[in-house]
Amino acid sequence: MNRRPLFAVCCCWILGSTAASSFTGLSFWLFWAGITMCIPLVGMLASLPWKKSLILWLTFTCAALYWNYNEMKNISQISAKISEFRDVSQPQEAVVSQAAGEIVSQPERDGDRVDFRIRLKSMVVTPAGREPVTIHAKGETILAQVRLLDEEERDKSAGWKRGHKVHLSGGTLVQPSASRNFGGFDYQEYLHREHIHWLFKIKGAAHVRTAQPGSLGATTILAWNDQFRSHLGTTISQLFSDKNAGFMKGLLIGVTDELDPETYGDFSELGLTHILAISGSHVALNIAILFWLLRLLRVSREKALLTCMVFIPFYVLITGFTPSVIRSGVMSMLGLFLLRKGMFKDSLNILAAAALLMLILEPYYLFNVSFQLSFIVTGGLIVLVPYVSPLLSFLPGKIRMAASMTLVAQVVSFPLTIYYFNQFSLLSLAANFIIVPVVGVLSLAAGTAALLLGLVWLPLGRLIAYPVELLNRLTFAAAGWMNEHSGFMTIWKSPSLWWIVAYYILVFLVLHLSLRSSETGPFARNSTSGDETEPLTPEMYGNRQPKVLPPVPWRSRLVLPAQQTACWTALIGLLIYGYQPEAPKGVGSVQFIDVGQGDCTLIITPEGRNILVDGGGTVSFGKPKEAWKLKREPYEVGAKVVVPLLKKRGIHKLNAVVLTHADQDHIGGLQAVLDSIPVDALLMNGSLAESKTMHDLAQTALLKRIPIYKTASGQRVKPDRRTILTFLAPVKPVDAVDGQVPYIKEQNHISVAFLMEMDGVRFLFTGDMDEAAEREVTELWGPRITGKLDVLKVAHHGSRTSTSVQWLEYWKPQASVISAGESNSYGHPHPEILGRLADIGSAVHRTDRMGEIQMQVRGGALVTRHKLAGLEGK
Repeated sequence: MNRRPLFAVCCCWILGSTAASSFTGLSFWLFWAGITMCIPLVGMLASLPWKKSLILWLTFTCAALYWNYNEMKNISQISAKISEFRDVSQPQEAVVSQAAGEIVSQPERDGDRVDFRIRLKSMVVTPAGREPVTIHAKGETILAQVRLLDEEERDKSAGWKRGHKVHLSGGTLVQPSASRNFGGFDYQEYLHREHIHWLFKIKGAAHVRTAQPGSLGATTILAWNDQFRSHLGTTISQLFSDKNAGFMKGLLIGVTDELDPETYGDFSELGLTHILAISGSHVALNIAILFWLLRLLRVSREKALLTCMVFIPFYVLITGFTPSVIRSGVMSMLGLFLLRKGMFKDSLNILAAAALLMLILEPYYLFNVSFQLSFIVTGGLIVLVPYVSPLLSFLPGKIRMAASMTLVAQVVSFPLTIYYFNQFSLLSLAANFIIVPVVGVLSLAAGTAALLLGLVWLPLGRLIAYPVELLNRLTFAAAGWMNEHSGFMTIWKSPSLWWIVAYYILVFLVLHLSLRSSETGPFARNSTSGDETEPLTPEMYGNRQPKVLPPVPWRSRLVLPAQQTACWTALIGLLIYGYQPEAPKGVGSVQFIDVGQGDCTLIITPEGRNILVDGGGTVSFGKPKEAWKLKREPYEVGAKVVVPLLKKRGIHKLNAVVLTHADQDHIGGLQAVLDSIPVDALLMNGSLAESKTMHDLAQTALLKRIPIYKTASGQRVKPDRRTILTFLAPVKPVDAVDGQVPYIKEQNHISVAFLMEMDGVRFLFTGDMDEAAEREVTELWGPRITGKLDVLKVAHHGSRTSTSVQWLEYWKPQASVISAGESNSYGHPHPEILGRLADIGSAVHRTDRMGEIQMQVRGGALVTRHKLAGLEGK
């Protein structure tokens, strides 16, 4: 507080906002009372006067109240109106007769869909069985999603611009979907923080009518900015080839839509995507170039600084107005202003001022990944580089500073990286040290020059763009080569808040103690006062002579190594703990993941073995889409749902993957699994299907040298001492044809079915087996299987082609799980099957209504929870 008051106030503001967002009602007030009682103790320990302690407490309280105030405002007028006729209409969906408003975002087209945000002026809703109702939701923002029907409509949609007046008709109003899996992406919460509560879905551009804006406003100015950015993007496309053009658009103007997916994947795995997020380095480099040019033209220092300040807001707009570039812009403007006034002292206070300003203008920035990474990394560089740089004194000056900044950025961003992305490459440090200076300095500077000259005269811009392309190709090749070494990728579960706080505290203590014991640290040569940021290079000391402190007493020389050892031990222990999987050892679990219309089950045995049964899959109907309808990155359930969930739960590898059969809705998601997570073995029914999915899956398994085993009825597998898998079907083995694996079109009858016994609890997995396969199993295994069945995984998503009366009478499952997609077109589960399960008294758990279903085995009993319901025991 004494050294950096703004920083202390900012920390209290963030704490208050976080508390208000995490606790509600009585829980929040209990937390607030606890903090209030701790304030005097904290002030006493930190030697703070009571007035300063009071300021910090008031900051915390005001931040919490301000958050709650914004939450109270962030409600939907549409929801309140629709709730009035909830008895006759689903609140999640209503037919909209018409809506009028203003487009307030740049329309984004991806394949045959266009998305844009609308600030409403009026809306007419027609509930089922009711007369049209007019909703006055003036000022509320909704997200329009327009499905284009032909190429002519695509051309028409190109004329929709931000700032246009818009009239919509014939659409459907739908609430965004919440997360259906534990730890899954919550689209509803994401849009809530964007102040959006409803989606407006339309089929056909004919239902969208736009008109030019009637007056000049902020949205119109942003529309002009969109046009200018589009012009810059077109120029970049003319200067660079396709792959390089997409990369340079991200690097220069923050447009990443056209970035090559393979290149983005390589950069993402190496932790290099921050290069494409316009941030402090981009702003600093452009300001430095502008300042140098102005001084070269003999412009006075004061006018040059003023010109740079005026330039920054335009640069922020041109590069996309993202949280990271806003932070950089605000910090740069404050820094330049204070530098011009001769008041620049501490960049950490400037960082805090920028954070406070942004959080007051938009409190939800607090949960923006870009905002968090930008401020954490920048703050880490300011605080920790002076600690790390002396420890690398064996390196030459410029290399030492670059190495210090790279190391600090990696260490500081590590907790947030694994929290949000659940992976960290051990080559990330080397990749950042080698590639970032090349791209962040050479490609950025030369690319900017090429763009500016290309705007004046295209051939001259191309002349400079050519060497940039060569440099980029070397960069892509280096990133690809590093990614070929897949053994360096580590998978981490999402850590808790206490783990992240403990990590930062221990990192600081380790560096602090290491610096104290170092003969070259600032404790041996520091001459700055406690209220100043220490200079980063000796040249910045000016005429001041470094102050040499007395030698460290011998007792301290003994205590420091012990303290260092303790801190290092604690930090290593914390990392080991954080690397452990989410599921506690000694407790088995079966997790029926909601993958829509498909099957995917993760089994974690009591001793920590991981078995994945099927992987879901995106099923497409009808003819192949025309080229113009194809999305840049089509939705694939394996890459978007299964793999992120496995990583978030700390699944470092899968000991086995069971392919019950080769239907798309069971194996489609496994390609992403094999590409992303190590797999020890594949177990399947011994046949293939004539599909590209099956072919690619088999090829990937062969390339990665994953053993493939054919299961047989009667085979037993023991993953650990407390778990046994007994394979029951297919009863008749699938024989090879002329020594080749046979291709069988109809796979349901030969689905792999197995009985799993885990700590005395029995589960039966059935794939899509039909009634004939059920009869074969009961005829063969009838006399040999006795005892109760705790959980039946109902075959074929509850279709009436399986789960016969005889099958249920034989097993008499106490509970049944049906994996089916919400509002699926097949009508699964069939009412007849639900009736059969009710007749035998089996408790039914359905992913279409309950989301993910998790069952933990504890002492021979089951504890079940649903994502869309509460905890229940059985």
